[in-house]
Amino acid sequence: MSTMNAEQKRAVAHGAGPLLVLAGAGSGKTTVITRRIARLIETGVPPRAILAMTFTNKAAGEMLERIVRLSGERAAEATIGTFHAFGLRVLRAEARSAGIPDGRFAIFDQADQAGVVRELLRTLRGERRYDVWAILSRISKARNAFVSPEEFEARPGDEYDEITRDIYPRYMKALRGFRAFDFDDLVCEVVRVFKRKPEVLKRWVDRYQYILVDEYQDTNIAQFELVRLLGEEHRNVCVVGDDDQAIYGWRGADVRNILEFDQHFPKTKVIKLEKNYRSCGNVLAIANAVIHASTGKRHDKTLQATRAQGGLAQMIVAEDPDVEASFIATEARRLIDIEHLRPKDIAVLFRSAQQSEAIETAFKQHTIPFRLVGGTQFYERKEVKDLIAYLRVALSRRDEISLRRIINYPARGIGDAALDRLTSYALVNDLTLWKAVQRAESIPGLSPPAVAGCKALSAVIETASKRLDGKEASSDVARTLAAAVGLEADIAAGSGSNAIAARRKGNLDAFLNVIQRHDAKGRGKDDLREFLQVLSLQTETDQEDPGNVATLTTIHGSKGLEFDTVFLAGAEEGLLPHARTLDAKATDVDPQDVEEERRLFYVAVTRAMNRLYICRAKHRAMRGKPQPRTPSRFLEPIGADLVEEKQIKTDPAVTMKGNLEGIAGLLAALEKL
Repeated sequence: MSTMNAEQKRAVAHGAGPLLVLAGAGSGKTTVITRRIARLIETGVPPRAILAMTFTNKAAGEMLERIVRLSGERAAEATIGTFHAFGLRVLRAEARSAGIPDGRFAIFDQADQAGVVRELLRTLRGERRYDVWAILSRISKARNAFVSPEEFEARPGDEYDEITRDIYPRYMKALRGFRAFDFDDLVCEVVRVFKRKPEVLKRWVDRYQYILVDEYQDTNIAQFELVRLLGEEHRNVCVVGDDDQAIYGWRGADVRNILEFDQHFPKTKVIKLEKNYRSCGNVLAIANAVIHASTGKRHDKTLQATRAQGGLAQMIVAEDPDVEASFIATEARRLIDIEHLRPKDIAVLFRSAQQSEAIETAFKQHTIPFRLVGGTQFYERKEVKDLIAYLRVALSRRDEISLRRIINYPARGIGDAALDRLTSYALVNDLTLWKAVQRAESIPGLSPPAVAGCKALSAVIETASKRLDGKEASSDVARTLAAAVGLEADIAAGSGSNAIAARRKGNLDAFLNVIQRHDAKGRGKDDLREFLQVLSLQTETDQEDPGNVATLTTIHGSKGLEFDTVFLAGAEEGLLPHARTLDAKATDVDPQDVEEERRLFYVAVTRAMNRLYICRAKHRAMRGKPQPRTPSRFLEPIGADLVEEKQIKTDPAVTMKGNLEGIAGLLAALEKL
């Protein structure tokens, strides 16, 4: 207790009755939860009477480990786990009350759920492909708000809401037919059993006399109901969270749960943890300014610095996303080389995953190892890898790995059996696989469709190769090649929704734009070959040293993390806040969604310990055309005394290269004197 501040001690020492701990960013909430549980055990509460619920197995494991370290092995008798783990415990014990007399049921994971939905889609909608996860997300949000299939059917919505109306009731019927529960059932079904069977609820209420919930701002309606039912009688409920970090409304979390906790549990003691042990004073001043400008309902609190003020944040205004990305990478490289930061001390945060392309490219060019959290790296996305493979084959027909990737994509009649024949022919005749493709007509047993496919592939690759040997821009050749083999057409046919198709086409266009930018700097075919080699080498570096790498992540993916240096990219209207939250015509947008975007900005800022760069572009391509961009509204409350603004008009990497070449030229001239 001696290492804790006064507010932390009050939270730990609180006895019976409801407790709301408002834990600001970096305020040591994990310490409070674990020490509070240890304190309860020390004061005579049996460990088995304590229930602590978290959102991740990792958080639960760390919590249990700390408590056992503080209170000894008997602390392991406490129930500490995720909401889903607790729900499974209840369903196993109360299977008969849940309508499963023999207690035998399956738990469907996400892959199982997706399989059920795919089969239903095939039956109802034929062969057209849909985004299964978009449908499952809608079903999950409805179920966790206790919206029945019948109630969902009456709701207005978009194309996917319409599909979900068909799938939702059939999905539930299929689930029960398999005698299975999915993850949503592990909370929702428990709540139903508790409401339907008071005697069952009483058993669990009598057992758990003290309840603790971590990250309470992220709870949905079903999770709130579970906590309310378990704690309503004895009222020994402690919830820890921060409404200013409530950023998961899009997946069903309801910030009202933490805002209105004292209404559901009268006479709640509220303790605010406002001392921040993570960030320097200047970073906290920016965070406070942004969140205090909120027009939504929030618990009043102000982060207080325990560290030095630190330097000014950098407000970077770049001409376009490429200049923005190049500045970030150049500055990150400088921090690593001159300031001796480790790559893992650096993070780049962005609102939309599509922003990562320019940043990934810049980091690769500056040989900065990185990981992309919560997503596929831009150059690992299927549509991008497919076009890269086509270009590699056009540059070198000996690249058999790339050839095998694209030989029947998009489908051109060269199936597995045909590929086996081509491979065997190449081996027997000591040829490359490409030579076998070119001699397809001479290969015995190769079907006419396979022969035709080989001839078509050979023609398009040879044409692209000749054009690359000429004076044409690599980007023009790549664009024509993508169209000739039908990459965009296949994306449109195989993506399942217009939104997904547009996103994947956008990735393809973004990669073509990257090549175009290299055309402006480089030497045509040789430059393209070197660029593709850099992509391969950087991937190998990432794999060799996964520990000491920079982090590229959406702001959502950064929750709970901290870094010495943070670059926030794209602080513009339409990105942060996201354009969707500003769309007055959208049927599923709430006015408070903009305030959730403000909280996202706040979360991004509070990841920084020492250095903060807030970056934006003056122009950004929207639907393929450069558009002028407006600074994010969240920049307005930030005082001029907290930031230093810099205008970046040209690519810093190009400027640096020019400076180095100038120095080299001067040295060469001096040597001749």
